[in-house]
Amino acid sequence: MTVYGIGLGPGDADLVTVKGKRALESVETVYSPGRLSRSVALEYVDESKIGDLDFPMTRDPEKLRSAWKEAAAEVASEAHEDDVAFVTLGDPNVYSTFGHLRRTLETFHPEVELEVVPGVSAMTAFATALGVEVEAGTGLALREAANGTAPTGPDRMILFKVTDAPATYEKLTEAGYDIRFGRRLFMEQGETVVTDDPAEIDERDYYTLAYAEREDLERDLATAEFDVDDDADTDTELEGTA
Repeated sequence: MTVYGIGLGPGDADLVTVKGKRALESVETVYSPGRLSRSVALEYVDESKIGDLDFPMTRDPEKLRSAWKEAAAEVASEAHEDDVAFVTLGDPNVYSTFGHLRRTLETFHPEVELEVVPGVSAMTAFATALGVEVEAGTGLALREAANGTAPTGPDRMILFKVTDAPATYEKLTEAGYDIRFGRRLFMEQGETVVTDDPAEIDERDYYTLAYAEREDLERDLATAEFDVDDDADTDTELEGTA
């Protein structure tokens, strides 16, 4: 049987992919690492199909490894009988807890088949929510910015885990970046906030990201600027030949 790692998207049940929905509906048990992913999964499966796994709130590596070994054993046992799923917000391969389960299963239960169903990640959803175009030829770096850190260097960055927005904002503006923040983008749980004012999101929230772009960044796009006067002259000439 198969264990599906299913990406549920950023938190809006309508953004679950068609393939993800079909996989959810086809399995016998759906495991979730947290309350938010569970609530999205419940839009497509009955609560009776939800399996429980215990993940301790700790950074102790030994306790974490022990917890994931127990979780993998539970999932593998169920997968010997029927297909099962492990769901996660975003995409299973982007900042996801599914990676821990995949590595543990591959190590201790190599007989279990694994299949990943990708989902819409915050890395792509941010572009729509913040009104940012990632055009052809763009260099875009992905960085973490937890606890007020502010990585610099690339011209354009997506910053994940922005848990101290004011500190990150101050450091990046001093380094010459324009910054916009997005919190709980496309999430049905909590308030979605898009702002360039860090004071609006000064409380800690794991589901906060930022888009940083150098102030002097130049773009060379054919359609970046149109000369309205030239367009008007062209239209007049075309009308005269009609």
